Amino acid sequence: MDQASGLRRMKQSKIKVIAVTGGKGGVGKTNVSLNMAIAMSQQGKRVLVLDADLGLANVDVMLGLRVEKNLSHVLNGQAELRDILVEGPGGINIVPATSGTRSMVELTESEHASLIRAFSDLQHEFDVLIIDTAAGIGNTVVSFARASQDVMLVVCDEPTSITDAYALMKVLSRDQGVFKFKVVANMVRNLREGQVLFNKLTKVTDRFLDVALELAAIIPYDDNLRLAVRKQKALVVAHPKSPASLAVKALAKRALDWPVPAQAGGHMEFFLEQLITSADNNTKQDVANE
Repeated sequence: MDQASGLRRMKQSKIKVIAVTGGKGGVGKTNVSLNMAIAMSQQGKRVLVLDADLGLANVDVMLGLRVEKNLSHVLNGQAELRDILVEGPGGINIVPATSGTRSMVELTESEHASLIRAFSDLQHEFDVLIIDTAAGIGNTVVSFARASQDVMLVVCDEPTSITDAYALMKVLSRDQGVFKFKVVANMVRNLREGQVLFNKLTKVTDRFLDVALELAAIIPYDDNLRLAVRKQKALVVAHPKSPASLAVKALAKRALDWPVPAQAGGHMEFFLEQLITSADNNTKQDVANE
């Protein structure tokens, strides 16, 4: 099956694609991704989580899941994507990546094409694809964010979180044509602190960037999260009525109501086409910079 035929097979597959990113590590991005995915599954949706931190994967570790094969085995032809899926809590499915493999961070064009062929087989099996990106502003992060319908930016009340989130938005808006971002103020003490954090970010972007920000959620700091992480459990499963769990569940419900575009951008093939296009553009930009 060539790339074009794989894309054509997905023409009728309307799947919501959300990239969860943050600019820097330590802002709680993976916890937001996983718990939102489980909350969506609890609301009756078929959810697939892609661990897109291709070189330093940790989704399976956070949930205490045993993984025998990962995305690297798909790319080198040793397995089909369906074979590596791992069922997580709440009925979600996870595409595990690998850890400590530098080649996974620098995928070639043919390897990106392999992702197209792999995902095309799952086109009708899921309602939502959540992409937990790596930290930073590397090519892979930019590619996945550019390819998604919605970019969810997780920030916390730290100067480095704000500056790194700004840097990511600058790259995406300037080089990739991404101008809309859903902001999650994470690990804040109260609603007011979350709103102040959002205001700090918009104050900078309004002055220097042509982007539109929407405050998607304010998730409070919650000691239960630390307890859940230590037990390798998802917060919404281990402590479903905790303050952060309730906030994540509300976020999941809100995200499911975000419209899926009726045009090509609302289909899985758009995500995959944009993934290839973005990777291509990044490669050309790297060559130009050299």
